[in-house]
Amino acid sequence: MRRRWLFADQLGPHFLDAPEQPVLLVESKAVFRRRAFHRQKAHLVLSALRHRAAELGGRAVFVQSETYREALDRVREPLEVCHPTSRAARDLVRGAGVEMLPPRGFVSSPQQFTDWAQGRKRLRMEDFYRHARVLHDLLMDGGEPAGGRWNLDADNRQPPPRSGHLDVPAPPLPAEDDIDAQVRADLDRWEAEGIRFLGRDGPRLFPATHAEATARLRHFVQHRLGAFGPYEDAMLSGDPWLAHSMLSAPLNLGLLDPLDAAHRAEEAYRAGRVPLASAEGFIRQLIGWRDYIWHLYWYLGEQYRHRNRLGARRTVPGWFAELDADAVQARCLSDVLAGVRDRGWVHHIPRLMVLGNYGLQRGWRPGELADWFHRAFVDGYEWVMTANVVGMSQYADAGTITTKPYAAGGAYVNRMSDYCGGCRYDPRHRLGADACPYTAGYWAFLDRNRERLAGNVRLAQPLRQLDRLADLPEVAEQERQRGSHAP
Repeated sequence: MRRRWLFADQLGPHFLDAPEQPVLLVESKAVFRRRAFHRQKAHLVLSALRHRAAELGGRAVFVQSETYREALDRVREPLEVCHPTSRAARDLVRGAGVEMLPPRGFVSSPQQFTDWAQGRKRLRMEDFYRHARVLHDLLMDGGEPAGGRWNLDADNRQPPPRSGHLDVPAPPLPAEDDIDAQVRADLDRWEAEGIRFLGRDGPRLFPATHAEATARLRHFVQHRLGAFGPYEDAMLSGDPWLAHSMLSAPLNLGLLDPLDAAHRAEEAYRAGRVPLASAEGFIRQLIGWRDYIWHLYWYLGEQYRHRNRLGARRTVPGWFAELDADAVQARCLSDVLAGVRDRGWVHHIPRLMVLGNYGLQRGWRPGELADWFHRAFVDGYEWVMTANVVGMSQYADAGTITTKPYAAGGAYVNRMSDYCGGCRYDPRHRLGADACPYTAGYWAFLDRNRERLAGNVRLAQPLRQLDRLADLPEVAEQERQRGSHAP
């Protein structure tokens, strides 16, 4: 049996063919020299890699080197590897002459996605998700969707509870061990040598082993999944986790099989332990959105990350790029940036409707913003962020994967969070010293892009409303003056 080279995002047992298969693991220091990643992301990746090496013991050759090529030069035997998750890693594998196997860690195969996508004018996630439900017989009853509806997202948009928190057990946090202590010491030394990281160090919050990830999945399904659905779009300043699973990082490290996670959620629904809307929402993220984004990374080609159909030319400002939350007075943006700084993680709505929405309104370069999301989040990878940011968040593909830009004013943030209370800005005001940067930014964004967005039927009404705003020139000028300054 050939030795299986496992990248640091292929660490679960489902990446091996047999328990006794020999393994190669490589820790490359050059990865962290080239770009500034979040300190806690670096810790998590190195901890997961080293924990896997410890678990495998004598079955693993674990090489710590400056580069991958240097490590491969030390291994004098034939290797095989599951298809990597980035183009750079794929090119490395090909250049090294390593046998490349089909990808693992996703629910649908590339051929299944291609068969679905070919000939379609629109590549909509909802269509792919329904196809995947049928293909994998998930939440299906006799050929029809369970409950008679494919998508229960409309049931999952409740604003946050007024109590300021959800009454669900906290997710179980991992206990750090000697491996984590050594990782932290090494990262301290690397920083002293000049390797730079983003954000703050902190206790490891996310699973680094298959056992830890499985325990968190089990706890989520038993204690938190039921509340996940209704509040999955809510934001609370004092409760960053809400009922989210916090499984994206271990999933993207390959510690969990997403199909197994989907089956566990379905079993909980079938047993009457969780409502259908919660199970469906979680399964849609696993077999719908996650798989869809992975396949789009390859299907749309390398040039997709350079799309910029809205002509966004501003660079990401330093206060945002460096997670300087204290420089920001807008309460929502300050709190979300602080969450990234302190944890390397916020859930999908703050990412889309606070961080991404602000960048969209300001006209920041989509590719630059996607790279920042990749480096700043513990679950960020190139395949994750390319379509998520370039296509969905920044609408830089002008509708290849979404039907309209995810732009919204302060009213949305006010409805779905507790941020606006006590903020120096008023979500109802678009002009003046207390004008909400999201409310004003929304109208400035539409005004700046009205010709580019003119054919979008979903924006017809707000585009018509532009001409009814007597203060639009002043609002547009106000937002130009705001520029790249922290709001």
